[in-house]
Amino acid sequence: MPYVLILLLLLGLFFGPGLWARYTFKRYSKPRKDIPGTGGELARHLLDRFGMNSYQVEIAGGEGDHFDPASETVRLSEDNYSGTSLTAVAVAAHEVGHAIQHHRGEHKLKLRTRLAKTAHTAQKVGAAVILLAPVVALLSRAPSVIALQIIFGLGTMLLATLVHLITLPVEFDASFGKALPILREGYVRPGDLPKVRRLLRAAALTYVAASLSSLLSLGRWIAILRR
Repeated sequence: MPYVLILLLLLGLFFGPGLWARYTFKRYSKPRKDIPGTGGELARHLLDRFGMNSYQVEIAGGEGDHFDPASETVRLSEDNYSGTSLTAVAVAAHEVGHAIQHHRGEHKLKLRTRLAKTAHTAQKVGAAVILLAPVVALLSRAPSVIALQIIFGLGTMLLATLVHLITLPVEFDASFGKALPILREGYVRPGDLPKVRRLLRAAALTYVAASLSSLLSLGRWIAILRR
């Protein structure tokens, strides 16, 4: 029984944030007649309001809602770009929050951007190194070389997980330091603010879900290598 409880706790830890975020987004995704514009229109309005006229708003592809600092573009899923739901409004405001961080040259976002690029590269390198371990084992027949290769590969993948966690404050600042104060100014009804807080928390926690997903991938590799 204790093992079952531990397993359930681990499953809740790894999958809970992502499932809760998706549930929250879906819960408030119904169109609202009292919301005067779409998420895309709100994003455009806020960018112009804060002097970011050159920044763009686009429909996102498979990457989902995000802000791309390289092209200075807020990208929203089609539902959030064209929708008039609380989810569309909150997610648009959250991504504009990142754009504001970028426009103001805030150090935390710059650091996250650099670390995210490093982590993405490291994760690919780590997976490639681990996949090549059997080939190296056949060619070198040196256990120390193979061990170092595996340690290096797992270390680079762990780096990706740590980067996600280290940069989490950037997400919460976009939600609660930027988006929430803006939406409080009359963009949503006072009675909807508790729902908006939940949505903004979910938007920030999508990064936690990505971090835990990376950690789960790392655990799978360790389990495979122990066989």
